[in-house]
Amino acid sequence: MPKKPMDGLTESMFYVLMAMCHGPKCGSEIADHIERRTNGRVQMGPATLYTILGKFENEDMIEEISVEGRKRTYKITQKGIDAYFAELTRLKQCITDAEGEIQDEKDPQACPLRPLRCGAN
Repeated sequence: MPKKPMDGLTESMFYVLMAMCHGPKCGSEIADHIERRTNGRVQMGPATLYTILGKFENEDMIEEISVEGRKRTYKITQKGIDAYFAELTRLKQCITDAEGEIQDEKDPQACPLRPLRCGAN
Protein backbone atom coordinates (compact mmCIF):
# COMPACT_ATOMS: atom_id res chain seq x y z
CA MET A 1 0.00 0.00 0.00
CA PRO A 2 1.55 3.33 -1.01
CA LYS A 3 2.21 5.92 1.65
CA LYS A 4 0.08 9.03 1.78
CA PRO A 5 1.90 12.33 1.28
CA MET A 6 3.59 13.47 4.51
CA ASP A 7 2.96 10.11 6.26
CA GLY A 8 6.44 10.38 7.69
CA LEU A 9 9.24 12.87 7.79
CA THR A 10 12.70 12.55 6.34
CA GLU A 11 15.64 13.56 8.50
CA SER A 12 15.83 16.89 6.69
CA MET A 13 12.11 17.54 7.16
CA PHE A 14 12.39 16.72 10.85
CA TYR A 15 15.22 19.22 11.32
CA VAL A 16 13.36 21.96 9.42
CA LEU A 17 10.39 21.60 11.75
CA MET A 18 12.73 21.48 14.75
CA ALA A 19 14.28 24.79 13.69
CA MET A 20 10.87 26.35 13.17
CA CYS A 21 9.70 25.37 16.66
CA HIS A 22 11.95 28.20 17.89
CA GLY A 23 9.91 30.86 16.13
CA PRO A 24 9.50 32.35 12.65
CA LYS A 25 12.53 31.99 10.39
CA CYS A 26 13.62 32.60 6.84
CA GLY A 27 15.38 29.90 4.82
CA SER A 28 18.94 30.89 5.69
CA GLU A 29 18.06 31.05 9.40
CA ILE A 30 16.58 27.55 9.20
CA ALA A 31 19.68 26.18 7.43
CA ASP A 32 22.00 27.88 9.95
CA HIS A 33 20.00 26.53 12.91
CA ILE A 34 20.16 22.98 11.54
CA GLU A 35 23.90 23.16 10.87
CA ARG A 36 24.55 24.49 14.39
CA ARG A 37 22.22 21.97 16.09
CA THR A 38 23.84 19.01 14.30
CA ASN A 39 27.42 20.31 14.59
CA GLY A 40 27.61 20.36 10.80
CA ARG A 41 26.45 16.76 10.33
CA VAL A 42 23.33 17.93 8.49
CA GLN A 43 23.82 20.68 5.94
CA MET A 44 20.91 21.69 3.80
CA GLY A 45 21.30 23.27 0.41
CA PRO A 46 18.77 25.76 -0.93
CA ALA A 47 17.13 23.30 -3.36
CA THR A 48 16.41 20.76 -0.61
CA LEU A 49 15.33 23.39 1.88
CA TYR A 50 12.94 25.22 -0.43
CA THR A 51 11.48 21.95 -1.72
CA ILE A 52 10.70 20.99 1.89
CA LEU A 53 9.30 24.44 2.69
CA GLY A 54 7.05 24.22 -0.38
CA LYS A 55 5.74 20.80 0.67
CA PHE A 56 5.16 21.99 4.22
CA GLU A 57 3.35 25.07 3.00
CA ASN A 58 1.13 22.96 0.69
CA GLU A 59 0.31 20.67 3.63
CA ASP A 60 -0.45 23.66 5.93
CA MET A 61 2.38 22.69 8.26
CA ILE A 62 3.96 26.13 7.90
CA GLU A 63 2.75 29.46 6.63
CA GLU A 64 4.54 32.36 5.04
CA ILE A 65 4.20 35.42 7.24
CA SER A 66 6.30 38.03 5.45
CA VAL A 67 8.17 38.76 2.25
CA GLU A 68 10.94 41.37 2.06
CA GLY A 69 12.46 41.26 -1.42
CA ARG A 70 13.70 37.69 -1.82
CA LYS A 71 13.56 36.98 1.92
CA ARG A 72 10.50 34.93 2.91
CA THR A 73 9.76 34.25 6.55
CA TYR A 74 7.72 31.28 7.70
CA LYS A 75 6.15 30.14 10.94
CA ILE A 76 5.13 26.66 11.97
CA THR A 77 1.42 25.86 12.32
CA GLN A 78 -0.24 23.56 14.83
CA LYS A 79 -0.30 20.84 12.14
CA GLY A 80 3.48 21.23 11.77
CA ILE A 81 4.00 21.08 15.53
CA ASP A 82 1.87 17.92 15.70
CA ALA A 83 3.88 16.34 12.86
CA TYR A 84 7.16 17.22 14.61
CA PHE A 85 6.11 15.64 17.90
CA ALA A 86 4.64 12.57 16.16
CA GLU A 87 8.01 12.02 14.44
CA LEU A 88 9.87 12.65 17.69
CA THR A 89 7.75 9.98 19.38
CA ARG A 90 8.39 7.56 16.49
CA LEU A 91 12.15 8.15 16.67
CA LYS A 92 12.18 7.62 20.45
CA GLN A 93 10.38 4.31 19.93
CA CYS A 94 13.01 3.31 17.36
CA ILE A 95 15.73 3.99 19.95
CA THR A 96 13.85 2.03 22.62
CA ASP A 97 13.44 -0.90 20.23
CA ALA A 98 17.15 -0.84 19.29
CA GLU A 99 18.25 -0.64 22.92
CA GLY A 100 16.04 -3.65 23.65
CA GLU A 101 17.84 -5.58 20.92
CA ILE A 102 21.22 -4.75 22.43
CA GLN A 103 20.13 -5.72 25.95
CA ASP A 104 18.40 -8.95 24.95
CA GLU A 105 21.54 -11.13 24.96
CA LYS A 106 19.52 -14.24 26.06
CA ASP A 107 17.60 -14.35 22.76
CA PRO A 108 19.65 -16.36 20.25
CA GLN A 109 18.01 -14.38 17.42
CA ALA A 110 18.98 -11.02 18.94
CA CYS A 111 21.40 -8.84 17.03
CA PRO A 112 23.74 -7.11 19.50
CA LEU A 113 24.99 -4.82 16.71
CA ARG A 114 28.53 -6.11 16.71
CA PRO A 115 30.34 -6.43 13.38
CA LEU A 116 29.48 -9.66 11.55
CA ARG A 117 26.97 -10.74 14.25
CA CYS A 118 23.83 -9.34 12.62
CA GLY A 119 22.21 -12.09 10.58
CA ALA A 120 25.10 -14.49 11.26
CA ASN A 121 24.30 -18.10 12.17
